Amino acid sequence: MKLDRIDIKILHVLQQNGRMTNVELSEVVNLSPSPCLMRVKKLQSEGYIEGYSAQINVGKLGQTLTVFTEVTLKNHRQIDFTRFLAAVEKIDQLIECHVVSGGYDYLLKFVTSGIGEYQEIMERLVELDVGIDKYFSFVVLKSPVVKGRLPLTNLFRP
Repeated sequence: MKLDRIDIKILHVLQQNGRMTNVELSEVVNLSPSPCLMRVKKLQSEGYIEGYSAQINVGKLGQTLTVFTEVTLKNHRQIDFTRFLAAVEKIDQLIECHVVSGGYDYLLKFVTSGIGEYQEIMERLVELDVGIDKYFSFVVLKSPVVKGRLPLTNLFRP
């Protein structure tokens, strides 16, 4: 499916307000409701829209700790990457895992109840012997800019 400017606009608007009604969306993107709904359904069926969710204000829930962790594996065979990923996918507190270039293999993002919980997670990972050579932890003190959406209209100009 090749996206046109209306599809990009629909994606852009929905990522800002996924609870918007189809009628409201159709007005914003200058389509009548029926063709707008057909486009949204097509975007969903083609996998461009994976789902809808609520953005939670974690600060309102109580004290949490966000930690970025750089992980370097001992070996770099496919089996080593597979074993490591199988272990970290099971950790609920892990909310992002990125394979990166540079001086380490993975960049992980954890949100935990505190430093003790994070330390337990990392000690458990090391004890599981999933191939970790070394890791470095970076505790987030403040997050002045966090955006939950992509700059679609800047990235894609059909």
